[in-house]
Amino acid sequence: MTVKFSRRAALTAAAALPLAATARSVSASTSAEMAKAPASHSRSFKLGDFTVTTLLDGSRPVENPKPIFGGGASDAEFAATSAQNFIPADVAQFFFTPTLVDTGQEKILFDTGLGQGGIQMALAEVGLTPQDIDVVLLTHMHPDHIGGMTTEGAETFSKARYLTGRQEFDFWGAQGEGNRIGDLMAKKVTPFAEKLSFLEDGGSVASGISAVASFGHTPGHMGYMLDSGGQQLMLTADLANHYVWSFAHPDWEVKFDMDKSAATTSRRKVLDMLASTRTPMIGYHMPFPAAGYVETRGSGFRFVPVSYQMMG
Repeated sequence: MTVKFSRRAALTAAAALPLAATARSVSASTSAEMAKAPASHSRSFKLGDFTVTTLLDGSRPVENPKPIFGGGASDAEFAATSAQNFIPADVAQFFFTPTLVDTGQEKILFDTGLGQGGIQMALAEVGLTPQDIDVVLLTHMHPDHIGGMTTEGAETFSKARYLTGRQEFDFWGAQGEGNRIGDLMAKKVTPFAEKLSFLEDGGSVASGISAVASFGHTPGHMGYMLDSGGQQLMLTADLANHYVWSFAHPDWEVKFDMDKSAATTSRRKVLDMLASTRTPMIGYHMPFPAAGYVETRGSGFRFVPVSYQMMG
């Protein structure tokens, strides 16, 4: 699938990013409870010979989620879907969760978080520091994924090499000065270009880890399939940004998706594959610990959070 994006589309998408505006304070008691961060910031799973650890970098409530996640839905439809799934329709809780994969040979970090210190805290919970990371892979260039590349202006993961999608890097690099994401990439990623390598769809990150194109959210957005010891798990990144609305109604437009049609196509294709093969997933914005399964539900899907699967 080839997706073309204009400079105007890039500017529009940048303005719609979750970090582009500060969420208003939330006064409802339910929302106040939602704002509390989980006590643990890490959760590890066994996948064959791999240890997969989700790292909670941050979490915050956001009011009025319908314009963000319910494009094309009526207010009544959005409220009904929310009520059916026991969540409020007027506030959402955002989660930001990078994933660490220890293959036994390398420690590979997928995305770096917001850049506000959360990734360091989460790594510390599992006895690691940023200097223990061998590879940093960026699924795409949105600020909440590349923000942690530097800390107070210095390289956070100074001993790591870097990987990202060629299509993603080339697109944002061509936007020119004044594009919010392009400017941030120039500050957070481009300075380390001599340590940066590029991937195409199907490219190998390491033995048992391969790139899976899921374009639409951004021009070169990719997920990654993990395969070890006959077991698989997919890191879906921002394929689906909410565990209820984006699954139950994958055709509802998401404000953060640059090419909404392509994003919907990718969402349906990947979620259908995960459901039909019963392959677990980790989604960057799923409720922590961000891991679960996908099942079909009517014309859409349902996210089923992990309980005690993959314990080791």
